[in-house]
Amino acid sequence: MKVKFVLTMEDLVVDDNEIEQVVLDWESEVDQQEILEVSHQWISSKNFLTQRMEGLTRVGESSLVIEPLEDAEFEDAEEY
Repeated sequence: MKVKFVLTMEDLVVDDNEIEQVVLDWESEVDQQEILEVSHQWISSKNFLTQRMEGLTRVGESSLVIEPLEDAEFEDAEEY
């Protein structure tokens, strides 16, 4: 399934530089299990972002949105 991830981070410190806000978005092919794993890690790990991003030492607030994307070919097929 194709999904869009949107990661928003506020009041962060990267390589000793204070940054007010960063928004990253990307699309990826993932299965349901991968989505569940990322969601679980996000919720259960206090340092989820700082452990995965080089130079990131602090994040004030953050949010992760995962939304499914509909395939254009599939949409066309449904119209017929």
